[in-house]
Amino acid sequence: MTPSRILPLALAAALPLAAQADGYKVALDGTFAPHAMPSLSGGVEGFNVDLAAAIGEALGVDMEVVAAQFSGLIPALQAGTYDFLVAPTTVTAERSANLLFSEGFMDTNFAFTVPAGSPAMDGLDAFKGKTIAVNKGSVYESFLNERAGEYGWTVVSYGTNTDAVEAVATGRADANLAGATASAWAAKQNPRIDLSYEYPTGLVWAFPFRKDDTATRDKIDAVLECLKSNGTLAGLSEKWFGVTPAEGTTIVTPTPGYGTPGFDGYEDTPHEVTCDF
Repeated sequence: MTPSRILPLALAAALPLAAQADGYKVALDGTFAPHAMPSLSGGVEGFNVDLAAAIGEALGVDMEVVAAQFSGLIPALQAGTYDFLVAPTTVTAERSANLLFSEGFMDTNFAFTVPAGSPAMDGLDAFKGKTIAVNKGSVYESFLNERAGEYGWTVVSYGTNTDAVEAVATGRADANLAGATASAWAAKQNPRIDLSYEYPTGLVWAFPFRKDDTATRDKIDAVLECLKSNGTLAGLSEKWFGVTPAEGTTIVTPTPGYGTPGFDGYEDTPHEVTCDF
């Protein structure tokens, strides 16, 4: 596998942008576990770090991966610092007005965790009247509070999602709600909790590109289709989330055309899925 070079932002900013013929300079948030997080070796590791390396391997080029704060990633992309971003970025109408997006590489769903050994929970109705721990100030807290009247659950907020998960593990809450991949990672790491019901949002994570760089977007989009079809993305899901993707989910299903359907920049040109680049 072609190795990814992980550079701290200060060093990376001082280097010239790599020519696309030699590879790509990409970036992500290095603190968003399990997509990217500090490793014991001093770099970053995670699902999206491995995905960047798999893209480089498929194309036979080097991927220079920079870890930086998420708030600065899109401005730096627009300024030409990076070729594209490999950070999980939710596709929205506002973002697609200013950026090109690849097809989604994963659904951005919510998921509950519950005490280990709990019965299966299917749907939001299963959590009626429960005490649910959540990270204070998060979209998950807003989601729960907006529906508290309908479902009668008690929302208990914590400063970090780690603390919210611990409340479930120690019996102070019946469930925790967070992003699906964060919940899967927590359950994989903590034997005292189980992954439970996944709530579909209808949104996806995709890779952002500059509006004028259709050629690179289309090339990386085609690689994502290959990695979905040949089992690479399913393998990374099993490695980092402990989850085998269900048939028909975004992570294993190539999207027709280029980009994310329903959003600005989507191109519906039909093409064959191939791994011959």
